[in-house]
Amino acid sequence: MMKRMTIRAELADYLKKHGTTINQFSEVSKVNSGTISNIINGNRPIAMQQLDRITEGMGLEEGSYYDLYVDECFVHSNPNWRRLRPFLYRCAELDKLDCIARVVGIMMDSLSYTPSLFDTAEDFFAQGKYEAAAMLYQSVAESEKYQHSERLALCQYRLFTIALGEDQDANLRAAVQFEGFVNRLDEVDQLDALKDLANTYSALRHWDKVKAIAKEMGNKATIQYHSKYERARKSKLQKEPEIPLFSYIQYSYMLRSVVYRELGNYDRALHYVNLYMDMSWIREDTEEALQHINQCMEWARANIYLLRILKGDVTVLPEYVAYIEQREEEILSGLFKILQAANYYQFNVDDILLRFKQKKSECRDHRLENRSYNQQILEDRYTNLMAEIASYYIKRNEYEISIKYIMISLECSVKINSESCIIKCVGMFEQLRHIASIETQKEYQNLISKVQRINEKKNGFVSNIS
Repeated sequence: MMKRMTIRAELADYLKKHGTTINQFSEVSKVNSGTISNIINGNRPIAMQQLDRITEGMGLEEGSYYDLYVDECFVHSNPNWRRLRPFLYRCAELDKLDCIARVVGIMMDSLSYTPSLFDTAEDFFAQGKYEAAAMLYQSVAESEKYQHSERLALCQYRLFTIALGEDQDANLRAAVQFEGFVNRLDEVDQLDALKDLANTYSALRHWDKVKAIAKEMGNKATIQYHSKYERARKSKLQKEPEIPLFSYIQYSYMLRSVVYRELGNYDRALHYVNLYMDMSWIREDTEEALQHINQCMEWARANIYLLRILKGDVTVLPEYVAYIEQREEEILSGLFKILQAANYYQFNVDDILLRFKQKKSECRDHRLENRSYNQQILEDRYTNLMAEIASYYIKRNEYEISIKYIMISLECSVKINSESCIIKCVGMFEQLRHIASIETQKEYQNLISKVQRINEKKNGFVSNIS
């Protein structure tokens, strides 16, 4: 039988091969010579810090011996949390996800590790180490899948947040999977979870879902608000929400105004704008509260302008354009709605498109620096804006520039897997195919082939045809 390789054997071979004494290697690695001697002789286990210093002293890449370390310290020995914890953190730092997977698999044989794994996952999540965090959350969720626990729900919330990205199908699956866990969360976390779900369904244009979730969020926030201020015995929240409590009520109204606006019921949309403009009931007067109140008033004024534009009133275009020009996070959605109105009522917005020519791409490119909106929403807005601009130029018989925007939108649509926008782009391109260049037609065909491969993969069939 082949003798199993060990770290101590590797170290001994290294010293022998390079003619290095223990004392010499101690100076290089900054590990005590007695410790090195005991490690080689098998009299002492290797601590995490010592392993990293030894690896560096041998001139090897960080983490080179982590697989062996898993074998020696966790597979063939009884693991203990004092050694497991620093190993998980180092693996997360070095993106050694395979090692994390092995260790977590070993740890989940004992449910006693579940709380510690969850706390570590929370640390990773806070540090932005999302892939490592997801592996731990998944393991904790699996261990508690038959329990009606808040920790299970919080794992599912984190996994939902981590899963959100460019692919709209994947985002929909993540939202559907998480939705059933919302009511198991702490009452404050429920509000943030509902807000995140509503934003996700909004990006997916599932307006019935947005309306229902926004209403639920508003109801829950209202109950908590009354509980906080109006009961004789005040019910103190265990933790503070992400934003002031009244803001969830206002945001609920705002989301419902968006739903009715998107459905073309502008009078009903205005009703909800008026609701979130009413600040008379708000009791907070802190600086943060005043900032949220002022933000709400700005949104309300802008949305009143927008609703008037969508009803065909172009006289307020200058005010609305001036508003979005000063707010980068509003440019993509604002331009999209302006173009929608322009295409419906046939008015000219050439000067507005020229004014925002550079800004359109900048807003998309800077999406990760903007914390007001997540990546999926901004990608969706940019994609649909490009399609709406293409439609605008078709109506103005400027076909060559229209083809340019069709191709931009189609490429983005394929990237985020937006079926509705893909269909719209295909319809416009086929209308103009006869004037598209051979090069553009080839690019178009390549994108359509990608769509076909995506659908085949989604349906569980991958074609062997190249």
